[in-house]
Amino acid sequence: MELSKLPPLTHPAAFPRSFRKVYPAAVRGEGVYLWDADGLRFLDFSGSAAVNFIGHGVREIGAAMAAQTDQLEFVHSSQFTTPAAEAFAAELLDFAGPHFAGGCVYFCSGGSEAVETALKLARQYQVEIGHPERVAVLSRTQSYHGSTLGALAASGNRRRREMYLPMVREFAHIGVPHCYRCQYSCALGCDDCGLKYANELERAILEAGAGAPNAAAAGFLCEPVSGATLGASVPPQSYLQRIREICSLHGLLMIADEVMTGMGRTGRNFAFHHCGHACGIPDILVTAKGLSSGYAPLGAVIASAKVVDAIANGSGAFLHGFTYNAHPVSVAAGRAVLRIMREEDLVARANSDSGEAGGAMKSTLQQLWQLAAVGDVRGIGLLWGVEFVADRTSKRPFAPAANFAPRVGAAAARRGLLVYPMQGSVDGNAGDHLLLAPPAVITPEQVNWAVQQLAEAIEEVAGEKEP
Repeated sequence: MELSKLPPLTHPAAFPRSFRKVYPAAVRGEGVYLWDADGLRFLDFSGSAAVNFIGHGVREIGAAMAAQTDQLEFVHSSQFTTPAAEAFAAELLDFAGPHFAGGCVYFCSGGSEAVETALKLARQYQVEIGHPERVAVLSRTQSYHGSTLGALAASGNRRRREMYLPMVREFAHIGVPHCYRCQYSCALGCDDCGLKYANELERAILEAGAGAPNAAAAGFLCEPVSGATLGASVPPQSYLQRIREICSLHGLLMIADEVMTGMGRTGRNFAFHHCGHACGIPDILVTAKGLSSGYAPLGAVIASAKVVDAIANGSGAFLHGFTYNAHPVSVAAGRAVLRIMREEDLVARANSDSGEAGGAMKSTLQQLWQLAAVGDVRGIGLLWGVEFVADRTSKRPFAPAANFAPRVGAAAARRGLLVYPMQGSVDGNAGDHLLLAPPAVITPEQVNWAVQQLAEAIEEVAGEKEP
């Protein structure tokens, strides 16, 4: 049948996230704003999905990508390297800090690919140093590390995992420090609870090594600050320090998933930098999202010299690869983004102690505490979570069927404000929150407007009868 004679589609041609939702067509972006095809303007208070850090419509990024395309659009990494990849890798190692001096950067097309790469890298490292029995990569409940099968197996996000569990091999998940819903008594303070959560890792390692169903442990994967699944839950200072000690003691690689929290989002170059010098420093660092600020698909695995040397001085080759890893145009975009970040001092502007974007988020969001449906406001830098509860005293969540967070997101969008609603933060099914992660170019005035609109949206939904 001729194409012109085919019956009209009853759904979009491009596969949507949901067939039960109508998505507006985005046509333009500038600074913190996006416009749809009908001319409606939205303040991007979530950075799309904690992706955009430098703002929309920065022409220098497109110019850098066009210049690279004019010169060279693509080569395969089995045949060539490129000046763009080598230069950006060196700059990224410097940005990650002195612990990564002498390391290497593996570029790929996004966060899921980067986590998948890190899992394989941890496994090969253990084989190279003479520990082929080390297979398991331990991780945490209520976490999310990506949508590929390996990354999904490591994730603790119940909603995204359940359908695919028969297809993956799982390893142990331990508890995640979450002050608002801490499973410990908190009688001795947050640092004590942080140590208790961290010590769960040691028990899991010993169980794996004792012949439990899990294989011996090769590494531990965690987000230094929880991302979308828990909504910007910041661990106690003691937590990452103790995790580092346990990994070193038992020969595991510490893998930090900073797909969401890296590249300045929390007000430091990377979130683990909040822990202080030589505290909680990972062996492998994973980043994406803000790496290119959304201007091109890009992720990266930053490996320390210890990891790199084991392979370079062993078999000599990492048994892994993607067609588009270190794509010249994507790394050119990432390099231009990093240059903008440094020229405009955007990491400092994101810091919670600044008088600019990060400080404005920290202070202005406190207004939401006056709303009865708000149970917790938490976060750091330009990554914040607002958790909703049906009852503040008991912290009882809304029924999942009420779709409280999605309804708040829709009410906010009607007011020209984009937020990132999530469900399942309590037990994987119940629990509603919003993730807020605006670009670092947002002004205090824009933050104030956004929080006012958000408060009105919450009040609107809270006043409605639950379905």
